[in-house]
Amino acid sequence: MRITFKQLRNWTNKLVTWHNSSVKTELRMVITKTPFRISFFGGGTDYPVWFEKNGGAVISTTIDKYSHVTCRYLPKFFNHSSRISYSKVELVKSIDEIEHPVVRAGLSFTGIKDGIEVHNFDDLPARSGMGSSSSFTVGFLHALNFLKGEKPEKEKLALDAIHLEQNLLKENVGCQDQVAAAFGGLNKITFGGEKKINVEPLLLNQERLVDFKGHLMLFFTGRSRYASKIAGEQIKNTPKKEKELVRLLETVDEAIGILKNGDISNFGKLLDESWKIKRSLSSKISTPLIDELYERGRRAGATGGKLLGAGGGGFILFFVPPENQEEVRNKLNDLTYVPFEFENHGSKVIYFQK
Repeated sequence: MRITFKQLRNWTNKLVTWHNSSVKTELRMVITKTPFRISFFGGGTDYPVWFEKNGGAVISTTIDKYSHVTCRYLPKFFNHSSRISYSKVELVKSIDEIEHPVVRAGLSFTGIKDGIEVHNFDDLPARSGMGSSSSFTVGFLHALNFLKGEKPEKEKLALDAIHLEQNLLKENVGCQDQVAAAFGGLNKITFGGEKKINVEPLLLNQERLVDFKGHLMLFFTGRSRYASKIAGEQIKNTPKKEKELVRLLETVDEAIGILKNGDISNFGKLLDESWKIKRSLSSKISTPLIDELYERGRRAGATGGKLLGAGGGGFILFFVPPENQEEVRNKLNDLTYVPFEFENHGSKVIYFQK
């Protein structure tokens, strides 16, 4: 039997197609990269208990520090059906056995029933005020949707993450972290009304953006905390803190005016005012140590700053004229200084194999 070159080529192509489809089915994998955020103004007005009646808004930016999530369907060769790897490793036989609350809820919410393998590694410590929990939630949901062949819009990613954390897991969290992680960039984010969220990029010319970024200094206090526990008291106090929250909301538009047309040094002064108001919302937001660190930074030349996130520890941000930054670093040399850059992409898929 003689085989022509054309027949051989056709059979070879069929074999390669079958082999590739078989391999892709076994090795379906997604890796997402989702940024952490720095919040400047409006924190506390992004809780539904406040903005559903009064409206809310924040200014935040994402930075070049990320939560990475790898997801794939786990081949059926193991005694366990799913493997979840983060600060611990879970080997489980059913989704209900998964201890990680976001992974368990995320799989149920997206309807994925097959065995799965999840790996998470972050550029910054967890429970530190940088929105890391929501960055993981957004990145994980992004990966799961992609595994299903869906490419969710940024708004859907943010709203799904909010729903998962607030409604399914009953966490005491606001809405800004999920939106910032999904959209990326320097934004005014507004809460309330029919859309629930609205994202307005703050477009600054390059010179102004560089000047703004050049005044920011980020330090890690070395202490982590559970934001949900701290935020619980703040939410409980909301009805008694209307005057303070109204003022925090006002600072958002004032800060935008400074960034666009004002004296940049006033941004730091407004941060200082805002932090003093924010720490009055709950007894758990600050601590004597945090107060001492903040005053040390101010005495060294910072015009303002704030503790990031719900409070209690984590990262502290200072607004410092460039000529004073060496002195600030010297006076805070017991803390870890963390250089960073702004980023504009939000959560994205950086690798995908069917």
